[in-house]
Amino acid sequence: MRGFFTVGSRRLSYLDFGGSGTPLLALHGHYNEASAFAPLAEALAPRWRVIALDQRGHGASDRAESYERDDYVADVAAFHRHLQVGPAAVLGHSLGGVNAYQYAGRHADRVTALIVEDIGAVVDCDWSFTTSLPRHAPFRHALASALGATAPYLECSFRRSKDGWGFSFDIDDTVASQKALNGDHWKDWVSVSCPTLLIRGTRSDELAAGHAREMIARRAGQARLAELPAGHVVHHDAQAQFAAAVSAFLSGPD
Repeated sequence: MRGFFTVGSRRLSYLDFGGSGTPLLALHGHYNEASAFAPLAEALAPRWRVIALDQRGHGASDRAESYERDDYVADVAAFHRHLQVGPAAVLGHSLGGVNAYQYAGRHADRVTALIVEDIGAVVDCDWSFTTSLPRHAPFRHALASALGATAPYLECSFRRSKDGWGFSFDIDDTVASQKALNGDHWKDWVSVSCPTLLIRGTRSDELAAGHAREMIARRAGQARLAELPAGHVVHHDAQAQFAAAVSAFLSGPD
C-alpha cells in the first residue's frame, strides 16, 4: 500500500508492504526508492512488516530545495511520527544507512535496533557515475541498454515521461545529495546506543573491510559485522543471505 504525508509544503511517499508483523522502517540509497525493498519485505514476512520511505527527491516523493544531512534526518523523524508505530527497528542502505544511524544517534528513544548496509562512518562519495547517467532515452530498453550492467540496480526508478524514459530522481539533485553526504560522521555512529548490525559486501567499492572493522571496534559490544558475497548493493546481489542476516539479527541474540 502506498501512503503519503507532508513535511512543510512537501509531500513524501512510502510503501507499506503490509501484514501484522513488527514494523521495520527501511531507507533506500541513491538511485533507488522504496520499491527496492520489495524482495526483502517478502522474505521477512510475516514476522516483520517492512515500511519503506521514498526519501526526498526520490520515487513518488517531491523534490526538495535542500538535501543536507539535517533535512534527511528530519524527514525520517516525520515519517516515523506519521506511522504511529512506536519505537521501531530501522534499516538503511548507503545514503539511507547514514540517515538511519544519524536518526538512531539523535533519537535513541525511537530506535530499537539498527541495520546499516554498506556505508561507512566517513563518506567520500564520487558522483562521476551520476553525471554520466543518460537523462532520457526513447524507450525503456534503450535506457537499460545505456546503463549496461548497472541497469538492474536502477530499474526500480525507471519512469516514463513526455520526453521518453528517465528516472524518478533528478540527476542534479542526486549530485547535490551526494556532496552533502560526504564527510566525517563518526560522532553520529558512536552515539548510537541500540543493537546494530553492519552489513558489508565483500566486493564493495564503498565500504572497505578495515573501515568496517573500525566501526565495530568503536561500538564494542553494541555492533556486529556481517560480510556477504556482494557488491555495494548487498540486498540485491545476495538477497537470500541478506534477508537471513537481517532476520537473525532482529530475532535477538543466538
